[in-house]
Amino acid sequence: MAGLALLAAGTLTLPTGTAVAATATSAETGPLLNYLVNTKANHGQVKLAERAIARAGGTVVQSYEQIGVIIARSDSTAFTAQLRASHQVDSVGASRTKAVTAGIGDDTVELATPPAGLLAAGADEPMQADQWSLGTIGVPEAHRTSLGSRRVTVGVLDSGIDATHEDLAANVDASQSVSCIDNGRPNTDFQAWQPTSSDHGTHVAGTIAAAKNGKGVLGIAPNVRLAAVKVVDDGGYIYPEYAVCGFVWAGEHHFQVTNNSYYVDPWLFNCASDPDQAAILTAVRRATAFAERNGVLSVAAAGNENIDLAHKTTDDSSPDDTVPVPRPVDTGCLSLPTELPGVVNVASVGVNGDKSFFSSYGQGKITVAAPGGDSRYQIPDTPARNGRVLSTIRGNRYAYMQGTSMASPHAAGVAALLASSHPWAGPDQLRRMLTGQATEHACPTVFDPSGDGAWAAVCQGGTGQNGFYGAGIVNAATAVQWWRW
Repeated sequence: MAGLALLAAGTLTLPTGTAVAATATSAETGPLLNYLVNTKANHGQVKLAERAIARAGGTVVQSYEQIGVIIARSDSTAFTAQLRASHQVDSVGASRTKAVTAGIGDDTVELATPPAGLLAAGADEPMQADQWSLGTIGVPEAHRTSLGSRRVTVGVLDSGIDATHEDLAANVDASQSVSCIDNGRPNTDFQAWQPTSSDHGTHVAGTIAAAKNGKGVLGIAPNVRLAAVKVVDDGGYIYPEYAVCGFVWAGEHHFQVTNNSYYVDPWLFNCASDPDQAAILTAVRRATAFAERNGVLSVAAAGNENIDLAHKTTDDSSPDDTVPVPRPVDTGCLSLPTELPGVVNVASVGVNGDKSFFSSYGQGKITVAAPGGDSRYQIPDTPARNGRVLSTIRGNRYAYMQGTSMASPHAAGVAALLASSHPWAGPDQLRRMLTGQATEHACPTVFDPSGDGAWAAVCQGGTGQNGFYGAGIVNAATAVQWWRW
């Protein structure tokens, strides 16, 4: 949600708080910002770049030698100009437009003992009848064959998971959990990765793997492990350095699947024509590619803007950490991590199986669709459900939410079932299986649920592959029977 906005006639306007590039001789003190510095992925080159950072008046926060990405910070207005002139640096860009307020390591964490819990053999879950989404993708049928394997870990890159929740404690693996919100530095203290201001990650986690224990709700893969990877800070931001940390952590710990129900702030779309955003694109792309090379299938939400990702024109919401400035965008400007190579891009459907009014879409952009709710135009027969998705939230509670954030964990849960039944399968194979088992869904003749054009959208493509549903709606029942095909 930060960066430069390109306007007409080639003029540049900088939102308040944006770092201004300057020459080394005109360096002044500006806002304290974090930067992504990309270099060659080897020890020697990273060390040379670290020295260049120091000479330019910066401080190294964290180095990820595996991918050649360094997180640095500086208040020098000449910082980027000096580094872009360095032979040790491929690219460099500010990761935000709002000044950093907390110092490195300033956030103290009180240590606590992670809760103990055992997965109980359970009866039907008390609130399962209100989980309409499970029936629409065949979860009850799938569970006759598989509940998922304890060998499989799903990393939830989000706001943290309430590891004391009665429906999650048995499945949250503290040994694989981490916080990345200390400027992209991993922190494994228990309280560091617990949610502090948001229920979002706990809700996502319940959809994937709420335990089958006779309490509350049921997850799609209730016997897999969950790793909390906290990438959302208390302001609700997922800055690029947090995401880089999260994906590298997932790769180093060889998670089978990650769920990513967010876009990387501060830009809805990152454009390669802007040097700051180009550096963000490079760093996050390297991090997701590292995770994939290490066996991780990344699943991500398509977004709630009802935007045709295949035909982008305008972004009027970025940067979202200072002052948004409308700007033209095109297909070369990408939402991260959703539009990166290898990432499963998930659109949302409501209870009727049609595209949710808010879900973004795009031919060649959407991989699959999954239930995410639709409280305006697709409301089920039980009023309490209100068209939304029921799952866990903090404090042993449960709540209804909607969004592509809810659709993505449905797809991640089905991917976890596939990974459980096919331990040999890598990300490419899991991705092909996920699309192969999906239930095909044709484009509607007209999509205008409001009738006034407010949420109108155009679906392109055929029944087997189109812009609303990709290869189709995920199907857990078919997924666990893949071995019979």
